[in-house]
Amino acid sequence: MLTDIHYAWLIWSVLLLVIWLAMYLVLRSKESKKEMLIVSFWTGLTGLTEPLFVPEYWSPPSLFNLNALTGFDIESVLWAFGVGGIVVVLYEYIFRTAHRHLSRTEQHGHRHRFHHIAVGATPVLLIALLVFTDWNPIYSSILALLVGGIATWYCRPDLKKKMLASAGLFLGVYFLYFLTLIGMYPGYVGQVWNLSAISGILIVGIPLEELLFALSFGFMWSSVYEH
Repeated sequence: MLTDIHYAWLIWSVLLLVIWLAMYLVLRSKESKKEMLIVSFWTGLTGLTEPLFVPEYWSPPSLFNLNALTGFDIESVLWAFGVGGIVVVLYEYIFRTAHRHLSRTEQHGHRHRFHHIAVGATPVLLIALLVFTDWNPIYSSILALLVGGIATWYCRPDLKKKMLASAGLFLGVYFLYFLTLIGMYPGYVGQVWNLSAISGILIVGIPLEELLFALSFGFMWSSVYEH
């Protein structure tokens, strides 16, 4: 099973859940554990957007061949669950920091009134780009995440350090995590990713778009619990 390419996506997703569980068990703060669980649950639902990316971006063989039959797969939900929780607590996990609760004055500040706009920026822009452009969905996702992150930065400038650090940290973690896939399944990227539809640029065998997604996702998603 471990050497069968049809189980690569499943094994890779389960590996992420192992990393998620290790981080969860080490967290000392009950609030951080709660944050990780809540964000993971809601992020897991974004795994249901997989039909947007298959086959335009990639076509990974999936459990029960669900991906080819329906566009959906179990692995995407597992992967999204794991990645969402990791990103949202990564900064706190490494730097042992806690949430800073806003004062009443800050809550009623001019910028904080744009809270709902900041929350909706990413999904609204993503839908608009998917409908009105012919971009590959990975580029629409990256831009929507960056714009959502910038909107959050404006609304909550006190989070900028966490957002920037999380972007870099998650990029590093995801880079190492992706290397495990390449190590276990050499040639998998060329077989599964639709490289002709994207830049085709590989960095140590990793599609450039994967790294850009990790950077933008870490930047925006690290602040989602505050919303």
